[in-house]
Amino acid sequence: MNHALVIGGGPAGLMAAEELASTGVKVTVCDAKPSIGRKFLMAGKSGLNLTKDESFEAMLPRYFEAAEPLQPMLREFDAAAVKDWARGLGQEIFTGSTGRVFPKVMKASPLLRAWVQRLSGAGVAFRTRMRWRGWEDGRAVFDGPNGPETVAADATVLALGGGSWSRLGSDGAWQEVLVARGVEVTPLAPSNAGLSVLWTDHMAPHFGKALKAVRWQAGSMSSRGEAIVSARGLEGGGIYSLTPAIRNNAPLTVDLVPDRTAADLEKQLSSKAENLRLSNWLKKSLRLPPVKTGLFFEMVQGATLARADWVRTVKALPLRHAGILPMDEAISTAGGVAFQALTPALMFKEIPGVFCAGEMLNWEAPTGGYLITGCLATGRWAGKEAARYIAEVA
Repeated sequence: MNHALVIGGGPAGLMAAEELASTGVKVTVCDAKPSIGRKFLMAGKSGLNLTKDESFEAMLPRYFEAAEPLQPMLREFDAAAVKDWARGLGQEIFTGSTGRVFPKVMKASPLLRAWVQRLSGAGVAFRTRMRWRGWEDGRAVFDGPNGPETVAADATVLALGGGSWSRLGSDGAWQEVLVARGVEVTPLAPSNAGLSVLWTDHMAPHFGKALKAVRWQAGSMSSRGEAIVSARGLEGGGIYSLTPAIRNNAPLTVDLVPDRTAADLEKQLSSKAENLRLSNWLKKSLRLPPVKTGLFFEMVQGATLARADWVRTVKALPLRHAGILPMDEAISTAGGVAFQALTPALMFKEIPGVFCAGEMLNWEAPTGGYLITGCLATGRWAGKEAARYIAEVA
């Protein structure tokens, strides 16, 4: 019987294993950690956002520059397919007010447990504490629980994740191995990450408070999501989605009153007394909550603003920050194996019979279900193509 090896037990790896097993191939999934799906389980702790309930045409642009190479994979496994897949594992799902799709239990463990049971029933074998080190004489080399060992396979799918949350298994160590084999790899970088802000003591009373009803702008990217003021900076969906632009040093601004036009504000301000103080205008006329006024004065750094600049500043307050928080704390990563290093089947041009899937690939997407959908879609594609390779070549 032909044998396929899947290295990495996250959503992409498990989906690849399922596709391979469905063709009658013997499949072994190896993972470096003591149990599989650790990052998947962590994602489910705050509510497992499986996908976004929207059309393929609406979803595709959310993958930025990688939309073109990912198009066939996402077309075959779009949001509707993700929902059907979850239901097929016995999970009831619901769609929230923003279109995000979740299991009704709001966690990943029941889904993962059902998935592993289904895979085991299909003959998939799981081996843990198997840290991949590369290849030797065409066999995959691992540091196993009992020391070094090698595993032979007719085809291999690498689904080793990106470089965030390394304690859960995604440490990016695979980059060195692949680069040594001549594979083009774009350096990993944080994505969906918070910002480091060196606050003064005046912001301490606002730590833990949410900045709501704001619009963030970085370069050509904008976001209406909220962000939390923490002791380290700003974190939350409103900031996360702008990571690509912030990584490219685009200036970041925030509109503290996005539901009112500048013209409306100017008209209101012109009706106020000439001796009106800026703080009173923000608090009493605009009725900004303390966290917004605190952020406003923190960012202007005590500068005396001319009245003519009040509206402009409140509508586009420049955000001074010290950069993106460390990659290991990011929700996901950008960078990875370049698509030009792969065939359309996601097989390495330099390493025939070895395929790549999931966050190892050079793509990124915002939170909101796009990350898991992308991992499932690429994992399915790689598994399907690896099975085809075995049937035709092995």
